Amino acid sequence: MSTASRRRAYSGPTIFSYGFRPFFLGGAIWASITAPLWVWSYLAGDGWLSREWHIHEMLFGALAAIVAGFLTTAVPNWTGRMPVIGAPLAGLFGLWAAGRVAMLAPGLSPIVIGAVDSAFLIVFAAVIWREVLAGRNWRNLPVCMLVSLMALGNVLFHLRPVFWDTDLAWRVGMAAIALLIALIGGRIVPSFTNNWLKAQGQAPSARPESRFDHLVLLATAGALAAWLASPASLMAGSAMAGAGALNFVRLARWRGWRTLKEPLVWILHVGYGWLALALGLLGLGVFAPGAPPTLGVHALTVGAVGVMTLAVMTRASRGHTGRALAADRSVQAIYLLINLAALLRVSAAAGSLNPVLLSASVIAWSLAFGLFAVSHIPMLARPRPMVAGQA
Repeated sequence: MSTASRRRAYSGPTIFSYGFRPFFLGGAIWASITAPLWVWSYLAGDGWLSREWHIHEMLFGALAAIVAGFLTTAVPNWTGRMPVIGAPLAGLFGLWAAGRVAMLAPGLSPIVIGAVDSAFLIVFAAVIWREVLAGRNWRNLPVCMLVSLMALGNVLFHLRPVFWDTDLAWRVGMAAIALLIALIGGRIVPSFTNNWLKAQGQAPSARPESRFDHLVLLATAGALAAWLASPASLMAGSAMAGAGALNFVRLARWRGWRTLKEPLVWILHVGYGWLALALGLLGLGVFAPGAPPTLGVHALTVGAVGVMTLAVMTRASRGHTGRALAADRSVQAIYLLINLAALLRVSAAAGSLNPVLLSASVIAWSLAFGLFAVSHIPMLARPRPMVAGQA
């Protein structure tokens, strides 16, 4: 049975008919809740939720769900293998939800919390490895490696009391997601751009995955490896700044300005631009010791991650549920809010964590993900609309 026929034969709850349905919805809801919870605790000074909890739930909670939603939907198309749907998908989502409960539950031992929370990414990585290897889809082995790197970062987070470098866990998670954006974003941004340009009767932009693209990916991976090993070293700073510049050149070759009529396309270019900026800021921070170190961190996490995930979520939700690939007003509002959140968060970091800018950024972030959840529930929880003449 093919991937498509397996999906057509599925007769269970709609929410578990595609990986993107539960994970996009769950990840968006969790992203919209966790940020204001932490800021409320931070500004109140009650210490209920720590900085470490905030970092963990953004990287290994909300973001991990969105990555799972994308890959459990995309990998069957890449490999021609059976999709993870129905009970297996519900079980995988249950592991993710159990981790969120464990991270908030009072009184649990660190060992129990670590075991429950780590299970999701470990099992998810194993599923992706199994499908890619069984399908002999060697091209996507790097994706398997990066998901495994995310799982490793999560395990390191729970083992951080025994490591001298307590920030290593989140750097591992950030490096993995930055490379995923560079790798997968480098495929879909020019591909979707060219498809849209062709539909408009225009000549395509630069083709994806040229030798230059491979060079940029290698440079980015090398820079992030240096940053993981020694983030304050001159070598890491130079490599990250160079990787940022190369990614800006890569982005310019895709000519995103030609797609300004369609927000579903140009938002992908904006998201990739945040990645290039983040890499550059992380690198330049080494040469400007007085600059806040979190400038690049939040350009990556709120800018690149926030913008690119919502860009992919809105497009994939429409494409896989039979809707038109066009941005309505709610989607345009989502894009405006998430970019505003990123600009405000970077500005807050530049201003020694100004509480007004921080609060405004969190409000914009929560509204962006909350609006996605509310406006996309009909798409994610209901069956795909029947096309006229379809059986």
